[in-house]
Amino acid sequence: MTPEALASLHRAAFTVPRPWRAEEFAGFLADPLCDLIPHDHGFALIRTLAGGAELLTIAVDPAHRRKGIAQGLMGAALDRAAARGAEAMFLEVAAGNAGAIALYQASGFRRNGLRPAYYACPDGTRADAVLMARNLTSGTGAMPESG
Repeated sequence: MTPEALASLHRAAFTVPRPWRAEEFAGFLADPLCDLIPHDHGFALIRTLAGGAELLTIAVDPAHRRKGIAQGLMGAALDRAAARGAEAMFLEVAAGNAGAIALYQASGFRRNGLRPAYYACPDGTRADAVLMARNLTSGTGAMPESG
């Protein structure tokens, strides 16, 4: 997938947080720490560093949602991170994105923090970011809850 194709799909999938531009995707694709997991109707992008991985974004074309694509991308992202030696994966998600939060919880992620007013919304308001983590080395997948 080209940076332009990634940006176009990201724009179709997101308004909060703001969609990423082709130049941003080009930078991630050039980064040897980043892995793109492509699909005909979506993609996941992760970065692995120092025993940890971050899910940077996962996007599915709105016309193809609720078909298991995101779940497949999430599984592939977890496998790729583990293969690169990550012991845990972390992510942040807009607090109002119930579908994504449900996907992450079903994939073994647990909430471990909150960033108030983290994302800028198109209407000028701010949205909280929920921080989530998943262990990649134990059978449970769950990270310890933090206060």
